[in-house]
Amino acid sequence: MYQPGPRLPPIAQTMRYVQAREHFMTATARRYGDTFTLRMVPPYARHLVVFTRPEHIREIFAASPTDLHAGESNGILRPLLGDHSVLITDEAEHARARRLLMPAFTGPALTGYRKMIEQIAATHVETWQAGSTVRSLDAMTGITLGVIGEVVLGVADPSRRDLLGPPMRRITDIAPLTLLGSRYPALQNRGPWKRFHHDRASLDTHLYAEIEQRRTSSDTSGADVLSRLMATGSGNDTPLTPDELRDQLVTLLAAGHETTSAALSWALHELAANPTEQDLARRAALDGDTTYLEAVMKEALRYHWVIGGVVRKLTRDMTIGGHDLPAETVVATSIFLAHKRPEAFPDNVFRPGRFLDGSVAPNTWLPFGGGVRRCIGAGFALMEGAAVLQEILRRHVLSLPANATARGRIRNITHVPADGAPILIN
Repeated sequence: MYQPGPRLPPIAQTMRYVQAREHFMTATARRYGDTFTLRMVPPYARHLVVFTRPEHIREIFAASPTDLHAGESNGILRPLLGDHSVLITDEAEHARARRLLMPAFTGPALTGYRKMIEQIAATHVETWQAGSTVRSLDAMTGITLGVIGEVVLGVADPSRRDLLGPPMRRITDIAPLTLLGSRYPALQNRGPWKRFHHDRASLDTHLYAEIEQRRTSSDTSGADVLSRLMATGSGNDTPLTPDELRDQLVTLLAAGHETTSAALSWALHELAANPTEQDLARRAALDGDTTYLEAVMKEALRYHWVIGGVVRKLTRDMTIGGHDLPAETVVATSIFLAHKRPEAFPDNVFRPGRFLDGSVAPNTWLPFGGGVRRCIGAGFALMEGAAVLQEILRRHVLSLPANATARGRIRNITHVPADGAPILIN
């Protein structure tokens, strides 16, 4: 019924998946091939069937959202994001949330955000001194937190943003086991889980205050996401309740800054390690060529995965990739295994130009997922990344310190540079 896979006990497979995912999955694929089954413990999946071939990935992304539930499969994120998050819900509830969120991420909206992003990035990078070393993961987190705070909440006042920053940083910079255990009531008053719930409560206090302030304000003309969500005239959709607003805001704040800061730090590491690519990117920055800078971001997301995979839970018996699978099975499209397939990327070097020469085939580049659940912030993330790179490269030449490495670590569910991706400012 299920494809072969490791014979380790489920708890051992779960621990390896959580703590050493790339090594574990790569070794498993080498032994068992393009499709294999992991036996896990909840909330991951009892049987996780992993697919890496483009044609199988296309099947999964093209399937009906009533047959494959993404929200159910993301249960590990529920303690952070809440019950109403666009990442947690399925079918009608998910479709409603997506309809309400989408206008904030259309082309005209992105154009309106760009100048603000450039100003925030410039304010940060102008303080970098020649000869200094910058831990780029921290620096990019500072920039993306400022950006997402203004875009999502309309908070331009740094003192108000500073209230949100510390708890947001702490609840996203947690170990995978802390996130895994945060759903168990018995752990909520212990150690890291107690701190997690304290930080979540602190963040919620500030978010509900912003929601109430916006609700009682006479000015409803803001272009930020919260203003858009609270505006009247949302068609046939009922307005979001405060709890629903909170869950969507946390989702956008967490996903909107963390993944982009990780991708930017990986991009800066690679540009610092590759002077030729850095020269091309700097020329693009000086010329205002955002297309090439977006290609740098895309290649960083390919070469260094940020999210390891996209998961769906079968609501009925189905056949995927020629494999008969029963209802309740969780299927995964492995992003980093797909990004390393030699037939898709035979050179496997950092080369942004591949995204300009037409050599990237469909369903081989997956950082934002696909189908009806494709990340609504994909365009925003690429635009933001290109704008930040532009401000950095217009001002600074980058190189790597002697001890820099390309090793990664798992931070909650994201893959970030283990050493923070330090760069030398020249």
